[in-house]
Amino acid sequence: MLWIVVAATSVLCLAIKLFGHYVPGRWLANARLQRINTLIPIALLSALVIAEGVVTKTNVVIDHRLAGLGVALAALFAKAPFPVVVLAAAVTSAVVYHLH
Repeated sequence: MLWIVVAATSVLCLAIKLFGHYVPGRWLANARLQRINTLIPIALLSALVIAEGVVTKTNVVIDHRLAGLGVALAALFAKAPFPVVVLAAAVTSAVVYHLH
């Protein structure tokens, strides 16, 4: 059953990609669509971060990952360089994990 789902998903992705070549250019030049397209990666990345940061299997958990995520968010708001953000989040997560 799993391979059927994988194959069906692959075919669907290919069909969507092929369909994209037939979309008229004037539709893609629409200013509203351009704004929406710039927000899609941000929304997807945010959803991925939250899903990986506070969910274990099917349970929502508050643990060391959320502390690291909070520090990363604070570092981003402080306009820290990206390596500093990642390092601060990793160190915070590790410290909270070992304290717990």
